[in-house]
Amino acid sequence: MDTILILDFGSQTTQLIGRRIRDLGVRSTIIAGDRRLDDATLSDVKGIILSGSPASVADDDAPRPDPRIYHCGVPILGICYGLQRLVAELGGRVEVSVAREYGRSRQRYRTAHPLFHGVPDGFVSWMSHGDSIRQLPDGATLVTESEHGLPGCVAFAQHSMVGIQFHPEVTHCEYGDAILENFAIRICGARRQWTVEHYLQQQGAQIRKQVGSAPVLLLISGGVDSTVTAALLLQTLDPQQVHLMYVDTGLMRDGESEEVARGLRALGARHLYLIDAEQRFLSRLAGVDDPEQKRERIGDTFIEVQQEEVKRHIDGDYFLAQGTLYTDLIESGRGVGAKAKVIKSHHNVRSPLVEARRAAGRIVEPLAGLYKDEVRRLGTLLGVAPEIVDRHPFPGPGLAVRILGEVTKDKCDILRAVDDIYISQLRARGLYADIWQAFSVLLPVRSTGVTGDARGYGYVAALRAVVSRDGMTADVFAFPPQDLLEISALITNRVPQVGRVVYDVSSKPPATIEWE
Repeated sequence: MDTILILDFGSQTTQLIGRRIRDLGVRSTIIAGDRRLDDATLSDVKGIILSGSPASVADDDAPRPDPRIYHCGVPILGICYGLQRLVAELGGRVEVSVAREYGRSRQRYRTAHPLFHGVPDGFVSWMSHGDSIRQLPDGATLVTESEHGLPGCVAFAQHSMVGIQFHPEVTHCEYGDAILENFAIRICGARRQWTVEHYLQQQGAQIRKQVGSAPVLLLISGGVDSTVTAALLLQTLDPQQVHLMYVDTGLMRDGESEEVARGLRALGARHLYLIDAEQRFLSRLAGVDDPEQKRERIGDTFIEVQQEEVKRHIDGDYFLAQGTLYTDLIESGRGVGAKAKVIKSHHNVRSPLVEARRAAGRIVEPLAGLYKDEVRRLGTLLGVAPEIVDRHPFPGPGLAVRILGEVTKDKCDILRAVDDIYISQLRARGLYADIWQAFSVLLPVRSTGVTGDARGYGYVAALRAVVSRDGMTADVFAFPPQDLLEISALITNRVPQVGRVVYDVSSKPPATIEWE
């Protein structure tokens, strides 16, 4: 199958490149940027993309691609660090820039190039770089220049290579999809042969080979990801092999445990274990206010409960399945490359107990190459109910990372009540489907208010609602003011412990979608 090979140098958006290529119907494969290339790796490769990186080409330990890429006879596209790497390798000069570029920057053409077929002059690109090209290699051509007078695209005709300083893979870059399509289809000549159905077939074969006839245990969080993973395992393996364990941590939303049980039984689960562990989780979180420590304790407790409970239900060794997405791996610093930074740890990625099982090769993560919208498409293909597939994302640690500061049962009950009103109102007002993710956060502060003729001193609740394509970047949902005012009034009237409601207007970046 025709493939675009992506070399990952640790960028936070490398997988977005692969995802955009797959959206075109072209297979993409991501490997570590400094990995040695052999004939098997290059088989069926029609083009190579070099990703961005948090590194600088001036660093002594800066990652470098296998020199073989320059002689394998396929077109190459360098993105951000990838362009700078090409410039440095071919004799140009890259330096720390006085005028660093972050965010919007219009591109102006200096010459034509097939990479920009159908893309108008002056399009808005999306920048994120501190180094800039100061001198082009011999024979290189400046194709575009940014509004700040810095190189935006450089072509290396004699090497069938081109590089761009901006990121076409992010949502905010105008014509980004068209630019990647021009590279993959027009320049590389790759055929559109990849589908979600193909991904399902590929993962099914891989899972069957990995686990054989051994039992597979999946910890169900109640969210879309773990539910779709359950559906995939039940369809791929003998349902008798699949053991589903739902741990009620006491950190779930209102009525969630009952809804999860109904959904899993509808998927044909043969072995479903519902564990009440509220007191255990809350006791482990007592006195903890650091978000990373919360995630670690929750992750470890999940595995500890699982290890104890599995002895009652499964004989012998087993594989642990998880609904891990690539965004989880990226933010936890577990992308393909070795240079990725930790944004925040996900309990199903960086927990020491999970890491131990991963090192032993006993982890099954069939969604680790997908983003949320792709998971939804896969869930629909697998027959997961629409109300589950279309559900907003919910973090594995649950309400613990939406209660800032120490987590207690009283705070969980307050946040559950607030969130139930908020989400119910979004559905009733026809807004839920327009939002990527909406949720409530309980802040560790109280605010003076007036309740009747008396003084009130209640908690502050923050409402969050964002629109996004893939969760890597997100904009604030433009709430109709009257709806926001009415929802706020309902919360303060119906939840007496809350005296003030605020709306979070931060985008991603610089914020993350969740508060912790």
